[in-house]
Amino acid sequence: MKLAVRIAGGAFACVLILAIALAGWFWIAAYRNRSAPAADTHVIVPQGATFAEVARQLASAGVIDNVLAFRLLARMRAEEGDVHAGEYRFPAHQTQDGVLRALVSGGAQVATWVTIPEGYTYRQIARRLEESGVGGATAFARAFGRDTLAVDGSRTKNLEGFLFPSTYLVPLGASPQQVEGIMTAEFFRAMPGDAAARARRLHVTVPQAIAVASLVEREAKIDADRPAIAGVIYNRLRLGMPLEVDATIEYALPEHKRELSFGDLKIDSPYNTYTHAGLPPTPIANPGRPSIEAALNPSNTGFLYYVYCGNGHHVFANTLAEHQANVARCLQ
Repeated sequence: MKLAVRIAGGAFACVLILAIALAGWFWIAAYRNRSAPAADTHVIVPQGATFAEVARQLASAGVIDNVLAFRLLARMRAEEGDVHAGEYRFPAHQTQDGVLRALVSGGAQVATWVTIPEGYTYRQIARRLEESGVGGATAFARAFGRDTLAVDGSRTKNLEGFLFPSTYLVPLGASPQQVEGIMTAEFFRAMPGDAAARARRLHVTVPQAIAVASLVEREAKIDADRPAIAGVIYNRLRLGMPLEVDATIEYALPEHKRELSFGDLKIDSPYNTYTHAGLPPTPIANPGRPSIEAALNPSNTGFLYYVYCGNGHHVFANTLAEHQANVARCLQ
């Protein structure tokens, strides 16, 4: 009996010593060790990364030197889900506790991922930048609506249409001009190398083709319809017919409306393509690659009309009578 007690006591002492040793190891690893990083280090956390992936990335970059201790620390604090994607800057010689606090608080963050969907207007982009913590929407919208860009030998009226939709790593506190530089550079990278030649064959300039692409972006629901919608627009331009594109009316209105009224169709605006022939003065949105491609390579048809018929699809017609029949059928 005494032997059993001595064995049990010895086992308990071993467990206690081990627990104390582990606690000491964790305390030193998480709160005392400042060997990493050796110098100021930048790390980009990709969107959708798990905390385990972030920890391994920090270790690979030399920001932390003990992945296990770092993950245990985050789990103890229930902070594994509090790290945001973006770019972080870590000064030299941080504790793992300090690194985790900087990650979670955003104190180390210097840039954030911002996704700009296809078809956003410059005002919507400005609001998205503010929501992402980059800067104030008012300043961005003012700059986007005022600044111009040299495209195809001429200057644009503003930046509508040329702020390319994509996902960007944007510095926090970036100026409007910095953001413009990032997004317009992507626009030029996305443009086909023969864009100017293709535009000339369609009897338009590249900025005018982008205006067509913006109409296509706001009208089309699926990629398959984009070239045909672009073809309708070019056919109407060639014949001098008003484009009668509802999306241009929506752009001219002070607030977005789900359905336009007959009164809206009479709004006095150069963007009213029911009352003004030709293209609107500027693009009405920032088109993505499929819409730009459609605008530079439209379908060669005789279509002059289209109407949305559900399930993402439009139906097209050569004549007004055919169009009216399509409208009646699609509204059933």
